[in-house]
Amino acid sequence: MRIVDIRERTAPIASPIANAFIDFSKMTLSLVAVVTDVVRDGKPVIGYGFNSNGRYGQGGLIRERFAPRILQAAPESLLDEEGGNIDPGKVWAAMFTNEKPGGHGERSVAMGTIDMAVWDAVAKIAGKPLFRMLADRAGVVADPRVFVYAAGGYYYPGKGLEGLAAEMQGYLDRGYTVVKMKIGGAPVAEDCKRIETVLRMLPAGCRLAVDANGRFDLETAIAYAKAMRDYDLFWYEEAGDPLDYDLQAKLAEHYPGPMATGENLFSMQDARNLIRYGGMRPDRDWLQFDCALSYGLVEYLRTLDMLKQNGWSWRRCIPHGGHQMSLNIAAGLGLGGNESYPDLFQPYGGFPDGVRVEAGHIVMPDLPGIGFEGKADLIAEMRSLAA
Repeated sequence: MRIVDIRERTAPIASPIANAFIDFSKMTLSLVAVVTDVVRDGKPVIGYGFNSNGRYGQGGLIRERFAPRILQAAPESLLDEEGGNIDPGKVWAAMFTNEKPGGHGERSVAMGTIDMAVWDAVAKIAGKPLFRMLADRAGVVADPRVFVYAAGGYYYPGKGLEGLAAEMQGYLDRGYTVVKMKIGGAPVAEDCKRIETVLRMLPAGCRLAVDANGRFDLETAIAYAKAMRDYDLFWYEEAGDPLDYDLQAKLAEHYPGPMATGENLFSMQDARNLIRYGGMRPDRDWLQFDCALSYGLVEYLRTLDMLKQNGWSWRRCIPHGGHQMSLNIAAGLGLGGNESYPDLFQPYGGFPDGVRVEAGHIVMPDLPGIGFEGKADLIAEMRSLAA
């Protein structure tokens, strides 16, 4: 049993949308296929992966550094103790060979992309959905019903309040009960009008989250906090630079409602520093670490262990990215839910065909691996890489 090839292609996910910090007009991602010599139904088992939106493709790092290390490793060194499957932890260790600690940069994204494909292959070899495999390994019962929220509300040329309201209504009509919009790309007074427009249209039991994408300095973050304190928001997300833990801690003194951050922290160590120094409150705040950007599931499991050691429930984790990898983690390990992009970054976002949002939740189908084969437009892209 061995990995015989790793293929990568840079794919466009460009869109004219913008958040408070960047536009997505030239956004790309890396699509990866990990080909094994294991045969099922007359075909080799292939695992697929891709990186989350917002960090661009990682082709150079994948092709020049990380894929060669896996392919050059002795095949038996990458197997589990029984020799019956590939061990994702050993593959991860092979990728990290000769890498210095710290300064995580883009390598965490490149490794996370390959790691996703490895886990997809491992679960397919085992003949199980990944979420059930993770639950079995953790000794817990998987819950296939997962909370999801609709992320959108980007700034868009010519998009006024009516366009924003129509977008959010579309999410509500599809069964979402929590919707999210961007702030920080307009003056605070204008953003408050945008927030109030959405709040007025929300039915009872539905909530709004807002996301500044790290745009604010402390003064501006506090100004928004004061302006939004009476809105009863689901959360106030990533007000300042993700590594400015002091800003996050000081902001908590001015905003009693729930806050969220973590999508741009790419290692267990950075996540631990947030817990130590960021003033995050385990009774109300949310953590958004995204395994596809932060070295993959192998590292994410270390992050979850760290959270448990520091008194945090995994239910406070709702990962960024809107991809099926995090859905599997949420269902298998009992996270609080997952982000969803109903209309954006296709075909990489969304759920397997036929899966519907009902009362803000989806039910995971029993598809082997991560479940990419259940989404026709996505698996077509993936198979074109592996052909």
